[in-house]
Amino acid sequence: MTSKPGHPAPETPPLPAPGGKMLADQPFKSVRIAVLTISDTRTDETDTSGHLLAERVVAAGHTLADKAIVPDEVNAIRAAARRWIADPDVDAVVTTGGTGITGRDVTPEAMRPLFDKEIDGFNVIWHMISYQSVGLSTLQSRACAGVAGGTFIFCLPGSNGAVKDGWDKIIRWQLDSRHAPCNMVELMPRLMES
Repeated sequence: MTSKPGHPAPETPPLPAPGGKMLADQPFKSVRIAVLTISDTRTDETDTSGHLLAERVVAAGHTLADKAIVPDEVNAIRAAARRWIADPDVDAVVTTGGTGITGRDVTPEAMRPLFDKEIDGFNVIWHMISYQSVGLSTLQSRACAGVAGGTFIFCLPGSNGAVKDGWDKIIRWQLDSRHAPCNMVELMPRLMES
C-alpha cells in the first residue's frame, strides 16, 4: 500500500450501498493488487474478465502488481496465490473464475485452506448484489473472500458481469482508504498482529 502525494485521488462514482460515505479530506492510498484468472480455456487474448478487472484496478488509482492465468486445478491456483501472499509488494489478490458448481470449478477448494480468516460477510453481500443482476442464478456462485498471510483475497465468478458487480459494488469501496465508516485498507497494517 502506498500513498500518492501530489497525485489527485481518482474520481469516485456514487456509492452503491447505504451507510457509506467518502471522506474527501482523507488521503487516497494506492493498494497493490494482483489479478488471477482461473480458466481451462482462456488465453491472454480471450481473458475478457481478467482484463476488465485489471483495467478497473488501475482506473481506481491502484497498482496492478501482477496478472496471471492458471487452469482450473487446485495446485496451480494455490501456487499462484501462495506466491503473491508471500510477496510483500502485493496487498490484495482478486481472482475471476472457478467459483461455480461444476466439477472443474475448484477455486473455493483451492483458496479456503489458505485463508487465516474467511470474510464471511463478503459472500452475503456478493449474493445480495448478484441477485439484483442475475436473479436466482446467483445460487450457482460460490464467491468467497479471506485474509491469508496479511493479504486480502477476493474470489469472483468468471463472467464480465460478475467482475463488474464484485469490483464496482463491493471490492473497490473496501479497498479505498477514503471510504467510511470503515474500509479494509485501514486494517492492512494490523492483519499480522498476534
